Amino acid sequence: MDHRNLLVEDQGAIRRITLNRPDKLNALDHATLSELHAAFEAAGRDPGVRVVVLTGAGPKAFVAGADIAEMNGLSPAQARDFSAHGQALMTRIERLGKPVIARINGFALGGGLELAMACHLRIAADTARVGQPEINLGLVPGFGGTQRLLRLAGRAACLELCLLGAPIDATRAAALGIVNRVVPADALDAEVDALANQLANAAPLALRGILDAVLLGGEAPLDTALDHETQVFAVTFSTEDMKEGTSAFLARRKPQFSGR
Repeated sequence: MDHRNLLVEDQGAIRRITLNRPDKLNALDHATLSELHAAFEAAGRDPGVRVVVLTGAGPKAFVAGADIAEMNGLSPAQARDFSAHGQALMTRIERLGKPVIARINGFALGGGLELAMACHLRIAADTARVGQPEINLGLVPGFGGTQRLLRLAGRAACLELCLLGAPIDATRAAALGIVNRVVPADALDAEVDALANQLANAAPLALRGILDAVLLGGEAPLDTALDHETQVFAVTFSTEDMKEGTSAFLARRKPQFSGR
């Protein structure tokens, strides 16, 4: 697959997708959104891929935001389509059915924070800064920021970041639940690699069941969500991985999950 703005590489069952516009701080324009759509569609289809790591090239930014130069010339109708295109990407990532780790190496602002929030785990360098600065441009977040930030961090934090538009450091982002872990910048790769390898060796169908139960059940009434969890729990009993996992536990050996 030809990518102008992405680097895509595999390391075993781990697929690494790197936004590669460091001169633009990896800003999201329409072309880059389209490439990300295609890259995540391919990762979802490929049975050899069990986990995805998403990051930005260069030392400064994960993604510094949407491409303001491109947005400046959009009509309201074009802006609606741009927002819908970005939101569809975030939903594709969130519902990939495979764990996606955001490796936040620098700024994750605006569309960059929205992209990170669509991932399932967010690991940030201690030098990273995150925020929703759209208010400073006379805009509102358009790629799901008001809704995913609300669900991740609650109303108070969501309103603070969106109304004030000021970025916060990684430590405060972790305290608010926006990122999972903060590590020294020189330890970021080791932390992300350890998590990615752990997930790559976990049972893929069970991982998918957990993602579905949390992401879909979290939007449903409790009784409906609990019933969905029961159904997912029951389905795992039809898998070879469940039999392997329980047998390995009883035999005190490490399980080898096949994804079947």
